[in-house]
Amino acid sequence: MAEWVGVTGRADYYEEAGAVRDILQNHLLQLLTFVGMEPPVSFEADAVRDEKVKVLHAVRRYSVSEVARAVARGQYAAGYIEGKSVAGYRQERGIPPDSNTETYVALRTYIDNWRWEGIPFYLRTGKRLPKRTTEIAIQFRRAPHQLFGEEGRALEPNLLALRIQPDEGITLRFGAKVPVQGLRLRTVNMDFSYGASFIAEAPDAYETLLLDALRGEATLFTRRDEVEEQWKIVDPILEAFAQSTSDIPLYEAGSWGPLEADELIEADGRSWRRP
Repeated sequence: MAEWVGVTGRADYYEEAGAVRDILQNHLLQLLTFVGMEPPVSFEADAVRDEKVKVLHAVRRYSVSEVARAVARGQYAAGYIEGKSVAGYRQERGIPPDSNTETYVALRTYIDNWRWEGIPFYLRTGKRLPKRTTEIAIQFRRAPHQLFGEEGRALEPNLLALRIQPDEGITLRFGAKVPVQGLRLRTVNMDFSYGASFIAEAPDAYETLLLDALRGEATLFTRRDEVEEQWKIVDPILEAFAQSTSDIPLYEAGSWGPLEADELIEADGRSWRRP
């Protein structure tokens, strides 16, 4: 979940909350449950939420000492957004000049159950990034045997990207044969966009939630046990941040985050997707 805005007048709140409490604890962990959950027995609210809680129960808990190997944080410094100069977080009105509050956080975690054992899940969010977007990207494993030799090995793995906002849609990335003589393969995208396919404009997310609240439809609302499990996941992260004696890493506004976040995922032989 990337945001190009800064604290936008919420300095008092954000200085106390930070990216972990503001986004990771609720929004990103909710998206994680939707990816990792098993199909519910029905689309009733409790049936859906029961499956989401099972995922949260299985999300790996890190001890305070393990957080440094699984989490990267950062705070935006001065830079440029859409060609315009913007101030760093510590220069925002109401922010202490020595603040160590994180405006960026990246987490590598696992869902320790039968289906997802050994599969890493990467969650990241940040302010003052190059663009505003919320996306789920599911990268498939490479085929165990490449039938097409070097051509096949050069292709990127297949990927399914679900765009949540602002341009709701789905992209499927896969390899295709170029229509020429001989064998040449190229990565291509198949795109579906809600805006291009339907005349009606999709309602705002909060419009949907307010209408569901009026109707008594609880499917999209978190249940108490969900919230408690989410805090059990992030509490050690917050404690590790509070105990840290080092200054928070900085990243330039308009970049995709701190170097530490790149190192986190590159240690696994992977790289961040650029939406």
